[in-house]
Amino acid sequence: MPTTDPTAARVIVRLLELQGVRRVFCVPGESYLAVLDALHDSDIDTVVCRQEGGAAMMAEATGKLTGRPGIAFVTRGPGATNAAAGLHIAAQDSSPMILFVGQVGRDMKGREAFQELDYRAVFGSIAKWVVEIDDPARTAEIVGRAFQVAMNGRPGPVVVALPEDMLHEAAPLPALRPREAVPVNPGLNMMIRLQKKLWAAERPIAILGGSGWTEAAVAAFRRFAERFDLPVACSFRRQMLFDHLHPNYAGDIGIGANPALVARIRASDLVLLVGGRMSEMPSQGYELFAIPEPEQPLVHVHADPEELGRVYHAEIAINASPAGFAAAAEGLQPPNEIVWRAETVAANAAYHAWSDTLPATPGAVQMGEVIETLRDVLADDAVLTNGAGNYATWIHRFWRFRRFGTQLAPTSGSMGYGLPAAIAGKLERPEAQVICLAGDGCFQMTCQEFGTAVQAGANVIVLVVDNGIYGTIRMHQERNYPERISATTLVNPDFAALARAYGGHGETVRETAEFAGALDRAMAAGKPALIHLLTDPEAITPTATITGLRAAARKTDLETQS
Repeated sequence: MPTTDPTAARVIVRLLELQGVRRVFCVPGESYLAVLDALHDSDIDTVVCRQEGGAAMMAEATGKLTGRPGIAFVTRGPGATNAAAGLHIAAQDSSPMILFVGQVGRDMKGREAFQELDYRAVFGSIAKWVVEIDDPARTAEIVGRAFQVAMNGRPGPVVVALPEDMLHEAAPLPALRPREAVPVNPGLNMMIRLQKKLWAAERPIAILGGSGWTEAAVAAFRRFAERFDLPVACSFRRQMLFDHLHPNYAGDIGIGANPALVARIRASDLVLLVGGRMSEMPSQGYELFAIPEPEQPLVHVHADPEELGRVYHAEIAINASPAGFAAAAEGLQPPNEIVWRAETVAANAAYHAWSDTLPATPGAVQMGEVIETLRDVLADDAVLTNGAGNYATWIHRFWRFRRFGTQLAPTSGSMGYGLPAAIAGKLERPEAQVICLAGDGCFQMTCQEFGTAVQAGANVIVLVVDNGIYGTIRMHQERNYPERISATTLVNPDFAALARAYGGHGETVRETAEFAGALDRAMAAGKPALIHLLTDPEAITPTATITGLRAAARKTDLETQS
């Protein structure tokens, strides 16, 4: 009997529409042409990217910003492996994301057909779930489950492989409802135990991290912190979870953390960790808390029960999402006398002492003054993005994040993330200013996506901090092998000219005084813009120089020899 069912490809697109997907990122491929044809008739915006890694990063950033899975489509074989960088970010950053991958026809599997891969084997250690739709009748079931898996517990990436021949076959489209993250609320007895623990504390501190936060959850936790007058720190690259100008803010715990904050956490008699995992970077190389039994009394709140006790055995383990926990915490009663008020004042003072003064560095372009100009010009809802590199320290230490949803940065430490994330951020929030900071090495990992920004009308502003080196690696090289330079020097193009070649606005800044005008023109350009900042490699970090690192290394060598 002939069927009136649509093809599996059309069912997939219809399912995305039903889930509220407004945008997908892709690099086209013949393995999923049927899906591209179905997208032609859809209101879903199809963003054409230049490389699959960039497409996957854009999808990850969308998931990070919205809390719902970002969607990417890539072709089989090398297209899929190119996307692995974005999958890894989604995994380590706990971001909901679904990667649809073309696959060879089912009748060719197992023969090492053209660009054939076993995606379960390739991505099994990265993704939360890897599945292949072999039976078109199960398309709706599998796609729905992909959304559910990506959003719930510890959010993360899901890979769905699409055999080329399957996409052309008929598939049923049952009546469906949008999938939602399952609320995870704390038990009343756990919250009572937490309240008692807080009443007995003298030096408590809260640390916010992870994913699954919402604007409402951030506001609810802030009210809870205000009632208890708690000092609040943010985990690595999760600084948008608490207003930096709030009197309870204690700073961020990540790479190059404030020593005063590290000392405060070590000395705390109650650490409330909400949403985060306290992995290598925020834990200062797993040395901040003893494993498995921390010396500090630890209350760990996480939406995934498998993360509770996985590394640290908490005194109180609360299985709850940040939203569920924050709502419940508002019902807790503070002690009659809050004995740690002076500690909160001291924590905030230490943060300001660490981050208020913008240091001068060698060179004609002063990044401190660049950050100060951005502080003066950008609105509180501006979105800042970055990838990896020493340049990011200027954001982490000196930028003032004020609102939720204003930071897109990879806790995985992936280079090249800033530009794709900025594009996704601008498309998701076109009314906001979106600024990408990228080092010269970082930018060139995904610089071709500037063409995507131009084509998609994503009017981002990219600040390329160009010191002609892989700065972070050079820093470690100078510490360990001073003056023995190998594989860390870069010969770079004219980045401003590259931006103009793509059809964007490009300017070069050689002296600090030129930056404010260049920023004004970039903001008024009405197109994607790039400002090429020529900085001195001697200024290896905001507070260290190459000369200083070499001197310290020589001193250490002399002390070792003696």
